Amino acid sequence: MSFAEKAIKYFNELGPPDFTINGVELINPYESPEVKIVIQKFYKKFYSDGSERIFVFGINPGRFGGGLTGISFTDPVALRENCSIKNELGKRKELSSKFIYKVVDECGGANKFFSKVYLTALYPFAITKNEKNYNYYDHKMLADKLRPEIIKAVKSQIKFGARKDVAILLGKKNAEYFSIINDEFDFFEKIIVLKHPRYIMQYRLKKIDFYIKKYVAAVSS
Repeated sequence: MSFAEKAIKYFNELGPPDFTINGVELINPYESPEVKIVIQKFYKKFYSDGSERIFVFGINPGRFGGGLTGISFTDPVALRENCSIKNELGKRKELSSKFIYKVVDECGGANKFFSKVYLTALYPFAITKNEKNYNYYDHKMLADKLRPEIIKAVKSQIKFGARKDVAILLGKKNAEYFSIINDEFDFFEKIIVLKHPRYIMQYRLKKIDFYIKKYVAAVSS
């Protein structure tokens, strides 16, 4: 099976765990018929081969990015404009997606970028609290409850075709959480930690070119 076939099968079968934590909700975009179509088109277009990719792990998808499209760090606009995949999932841009696709463009465009890189998240579903984005590690009980699911998600996805010599983790807390898991399961030999795109766009926008170069260097390693 190609990288694409494995990914499509995985996302089509993905279902969230059944749990309740005060005010915390999970968004499963993969239940949507249109997202299933988008998943098919995206992975067949960019991943129909057996090549290994460097894995880039975010935290969990944002509700206006991967939480809508099913593609990590990819809002509906980027899906149309950068990936040439038509969709009716919305017209709103998401901060993290805007940054990532600046990196994609700097790397030579979507075809070249995705031939080397796989964007994903440690936890595959968007998480919200009070209708705002929420990180899996923002609540210790949530982080503990999701740990088996995160391990399962990583184990499943590296079978698509992951480079084992290196992986990229976005966000300091995200990297700290995963490093403990990586030490236990020995998924990757080396972890590169980068500032999270949302942090860059919110707090370091004046230095965006500096961070784009760091990302390009990391995915080219």
